[in-house]
Amino acid sequence: MIHVNMQPEPVEFDALVRHPGASFLMTCPTPTTKEFKTHSYWRALLSKTRELYGAVCAYSCHYVPADTGVDTIEHFRPKSKYPSDAYEWSNYRFVCGRLNGRKGNHEDVLDPFHVENGWFVIEFPSLLVKPAPNLEPDLKGRVRQTCERLGLNDEGTCLKQRYKSVEDFCLGRVRFDLLETDAPFLAAEITRQGLRATLIKIMQFPAESTD
Repeated sequence: MIHVNMQPEPVEFDALVRHPGASFLMTCPTPTTKEFKTHSYWRALLSKTRELYGAVCAYSCHYVPADTGVDTIEHFRPKSKYPSDAYEWSNYRFVCGRLNGRKGNHEDVLDPFHVENGWFVIEFPSLLVKPAPNLEPDLKGRVRQTCERLGLNDEGTCLKQRYKSVEDFCLGRVRFDLLETDAPFLAAEITRQGLRATLIKIMQFPAESTD
């Protein structure tokens, strides 16, 4: 995970989200999950939120494809616990559906808006995400807990995508500038560790067949 800058609130946010949300909360101050689903005004700006955050999941730091991915607005402060924040732009993170589900109502995940670059690092060639070794013990534990809660090292999802991105770059399928756009955390770690020239040797990818 890397730092994500909160983007400016869209000009239409008040009219489409905040005002109708406030009216709803006046009549229903502690909504149930079902009631929130029928008053999910934030969905009106899902495509705008996707655009503003470059379609990159704030947690996995991977591009979410428009056709096969599931993009969602994640309420960093869970709306079930903090309904007054349910319709506030500052509480929204652009996140893929899978990691949104893993986060759920838990509050043990570090906020990408407050994370500092360098807290999370990627180990090569394993591609595992780990806490930086120089962190204070408490922060190191919070980074580790965030990785566990979100499944950032899950072999079937996040780790698999990092491997695919590294493979595509090493085998010349994508340029590094595309990697920086679609997998910014991974690209930043390759650059920070000075691995661009030696990555294919470190990863030991077999050459692609020309048949």
